[in-house]
Amino acid sequence: MSEKRQRQAVLIMNPSSGKEKAEEIRKSAEAAIAGAGYSVTTRLTEKAGDAERFAREGTRDGADLVIAAGGDGTVNEAVNGIAGLPERPLFALLPLGTVNDFARALGIPLDVGEAIQALPDLVPKPADIGMAAGRYFMNIIAIGALAEGVAGVPVEQKSAFGPLAYIAHGAKALFSAEGNELQLWHDHGSWSGEASLLLLALTNSTGGFERMNPEAETDDGLLHVTVIKNTKLPNLVRMSAALLLGKLQEAGAVETFRTKRLRVESDRPLVCNIDGDECGVTPLEVSVLPGHLRVLVPAEEGGGGEPDERIPNA
Repeated sequence: MSEKRQRQAVLIMNPSSGKEKAEEIRKSAEAAIAGAGYSVTTRLTEKAGDAERFAREGTRDGADLVIAAGGDGTVNEAVNGIAGLPERPLFALLPLGTVNDFARALGIPLDVGEAIQALPDLVPKPADIGMAAGRYFMNIIAIGALAEGVAGVPVEQKSAFGPLAYIAHGAKALFSAEGNELQLWHDHGSWSGEASLLLLALTNSTGGFERMNPEAETDDGLLHVTVIKNTKLPNLVRMSAALLLGKLQEAGAVETFRTKRLRVESDRPLVCNIDGDECGVTPLEVSVLPGHLRVLVPAEEGGGGEPDERIPNA
């Protein structure tokens, strides 16, 4: 009688995330994954594109589970490595980045030690991802002043100040924004007008703000669209207060709607920031792939799976 094949896992880690604790994090993560019954292969990224390649190669080599340890950029790359495959492995993440929006939305502990400790008890849950400009994304697309502003955030500022670095650069761009003419085609019709910023979100967490789209779920199959029409100081102050209260949709100079597909056109090419990285310009076609990934999440926070549906052991 042949022996049952041991399940395989690939841990993809960005060693520049987690700073001096990277080696300690690696060892702890490997032990937790092995404790769940997996044979672990660890791949360390060195340059852009590595995480995507490692995830794809690992899956084709038989990996049942892909774990991305890093920031939203590393997670995005790993997702792009498996999302286009006909058979996709389970996916998990360990938050080591600046903002960690996807981890926030899924209820993953933001303390990496707690996230590692939770690994053996995670449950599978379907999660939506989006497609735009030939790339998959999990969190958000920003088009307009904010996208152009955060594109120039220096790496050392992101490391030192975290989300505040994005806010500072983004606010500077928004204050000086004059707006652009946009045309949007969605499931329910169209919208046209002048806007300073367009946000297309899959989750409730945007730049670390978990009340941007409070009704958004990671498996609702919808793109949550926010059009910010005016960012002059008085309106920006009102919007900031509304954002903190989770009531941005009620603020003046803001329009919101939900759709499964969206086409964006503008009076001039506008930078598109997809999951934190610049990725092309308008015009842009965006669509949602409902439940495309099976992501491992905490049972209570994520609401996915059943208590006996923990990570499958070998």
